[in-house]
Amino acid sequence: MPSALTYPGVYIEEIPSGVRTITGVATSIAAFVGRAARGPTDADAESPVTINSYGDFERNFGKLDPTYPMGYAVRDFYLNGGAQAVIVRLYKANGGKPAKAAIKIANLPLEAASAGSWGNQLRARVDYGVSADIAARFGLATTDLFNLTVRDVASGAQESFLNLTVKESPRRADRVLKAGSSLARVAASLTLPATTVPAAHLDPDPGKTVWEQDKSSTGVAPADQAADSAVLDDAAYLGSPDAKTGLYALKKADLFNLLCIPPDLRGGNTAVTVYQTALAFCVDRRALLIVDAPAEWSSAGAITQSSNAALTALGLNGDAARNAALYFPRVIESDPVRQGQLDSFVPCGIVAGVMARTDTQRGVWKAPAGIDAALNGVQGLAATLNDAENGMLNPLGVNCLRSFPLVGPVLWGSRTLRGADLLADEYKYVPVRRLALYIEESLFRGTQWVVFEPNDEPLWSQIRLNVGAFMQNLFRQGAFQGKTPNDAYFVKCDKETTTQNDINLGIVNIVVGFAPLKPAEFVVIQLQQMAGQIQS
Repeated sequence: MPSALTYPGVYIEEIPSGVRTITGVATSIAAFVGRAARGPTDADAESPVTINSYGDFERNFGKLDPTYPMGYAVRDFYLNGGAQAVIVRLYKANGGKPAKAAIKIANLPLEAASAGSWGNQLRARVDYGVSADIAARFGLATTDLFNLTVRDVASGAQESFLNLTVKESPRRADRVLKAGSSLARVAASLTLPATTVPAAHLDPDPGKTVWEQDKSSTGVAPADQAADSAVLDDAAYLGSPDAKTGLYALKKADLFNLLCIPPDLRGGNTAVTVYQTALAFCVDRRALLIVDAPAEWSSAGAITQSSNAALTALGLNGDAARNAALYFPRVIESDPVRQGQLDSFVPCGIVAGVMARTDTQRGVWKAPAGIDAALNGVQGLAATLNDAENGMLNPLGVNCLRSFPLVGPVLWGSRTLRGADLLADEYKYVPVRRLALYIEESLFRGTQWVVFEPNDEPLWSQIRLNVGAFMQNLFRQGAFQGKTPNDAYFVKCDKETTTQNDINLGIVNIVVGFAPLKPAEFVVIQLQQMAGQIQS
């Protein structure tokens, strides 16, 4: 009702409907953690970087390089249907050498935008062809402005910045380069705007180059040139939760659903400690960890011998293992950087891509496995499994990659690491777990408006309305079992779930249940002959 009814007439008032649409979150944003040739590192404010294509990855982190297996995993992700990825580049100091290359210009020391030896190929040039009108607009003298050109000799990329200054101004060099350059930054050691360009470098001839770095050398002693990252150890992967480094740099990402940690060296393994820490992190972030089988797992027997000792050694167990899925064996692909030679690669990027493709085509509730889960770009598998060997691994929760005539290589398993038959876990299947994570994250984000609302029946009815509408939409898309909504899901929020004591404590309890679809792992066809009918 209007606050005051003072004059005779008609009053118009808009009444809220109470409908607050809950939008489902993305289901297949894949996060990759590892080394790369260039790009923001985990310690930089710009990390992690969200990309939407493999071209984005190359522009930010460099081209395929056998030294950095993460690039191959990202390529496989997009080759198999991936759409969006979050990249965390790790960097470990290398023998005391500088991380970022220096570009020495008098009183304007520059450095490469990111760590790595790629910055040793940067060249810079300064000239003073500036406009007096622009200088007056900024309240500066013409001699306070200069133009800067930075060029990457290796790639040919070049950037030009006009009317820069080292004095306080909208064109202050450090701010302009930080906002607009992918090649260079003003060195952090330089304090602006106290530093000024020496008068000896000024020239009355507009446009004349007054300094140009030598084209054959950076002017930096070889011992002081920037170096690429050393081989990563566990500490580099784990980083610091407080500083948000290592894999915890993903704390700065709004959302990711799948986590891939390729081994740091081709043919190597990701450390068990790293996987265990990453699994706990995935539980916190409602994400699924894709685990690559160790390189020494050469056959099904190598996994099952000694009472499955190899599988137990991974240490990925307990309820947290619901958020992890293991895939075996590794895949054989051609390496374009090595003239198409075949080599073994981890499958995590491929699996993440297949999941993304399945989500788009069918939905997160469809198992990313079967003859439709084809592996693109794969020439073969590191181990060939038959039905009997597959039958040894599937009851243990190991998802197999198989190759069939005409069909080719496919994912042929969809169990979490709690999927062993012995455990009888309710989240034994990947699609069931991923659907639950999707619902949890969507409801977590979609019910923020409830906080601080009056805790009584009007609020509860709104919650039932909005959460029920979200679940009904999933039911109509075929995400649940059951012919009717009552068979498929329920949403309960009333005086039974929220008692007076809960109200006094400021708590509202919402109970949401759903009947998940389980994949048809085993198809049994019964065949019998019809006995001849005897006429009487």
